[in-house]
Amino acid sequence: MGIFSRLKTLIASNVNDMINKAENPEKMLNQLIIDMNEQLIEAKKGVALAIADEKKLEREMLNQQAQAQEWERKAMLAVRAGQDDLAKEALLRKQEHENNYVEYKKQWEAQKAAVEKLKESLKELQTKIEEAQRKKNLLIARAKRAEAQQKIQKTISNVTGNTSAFEAFDRMAQKVDQLEAEADAAKELEDLSKNASLEKRFAELEKSSASADLMLEELKQKMQALPDGTKQEK
Repeated sequence: MGIFSRLKTLIASNVNDMINKAENPEKMLNQLIIDMNEQLIEAKKGVALAIADEKKLEREMLNQQAQAQEWERKAMLAVRAGQDDLAKEALLRKQEHENNYVEYKKQWEAQKAAVEKLKESLKELQTKIEEAQRKKNLLIARAKRAEAQQKIQKTISNVTGNTSAFEAFDRMAQKVDQLEAEADAAKELEDLSKNASLEKRFAELEKSSASADLMLEELKQKMQALPDGTKQEK
């Protein structure tokens, strides 16, 4: 389960429980805010791990690039020493690291894009929780007002002796309105988990069609073009 979908499930569960029990609204709303903040902490940890994975992929990508450059340097040394076989082996190792670099680069770019989406989702989550905190205070005020009204209505009913089903129905309607307002406030947070699922795509390693002899020839031509390049004696 994703780090944001867990929060969605928790919110839905608490709201349903609130509606079913219809108990102290203030206590339940406060607990809901506490639960959301705890899940926010877990979400931050998850995003931090995703960022760490991105950095790890980036380091490995740069390492493969550096290794490819190092094997090319060694191939040049072998050519200058007249050891073509050794140069071929170095070029093959260079090709291997270049292929690895391409693969790591694809993974790093995909992970970086996913991390950016997670950061946006986390920022949105924080905003939604702050909004829920403000709405919680309004809902509590409304609940207290509704409770006071119910007490007044009960007193009036007792004084007048009017205990008809219509008055009981009116009190229940006030209760339902209150619960609907609380549920509507929580429902606005249900979209926090979109874009939470991560997908990693892996491509097949590219295979070089150039032979060791062709790479050696290309290297020699490259070396001849260098300012201090020397032609190999035959």
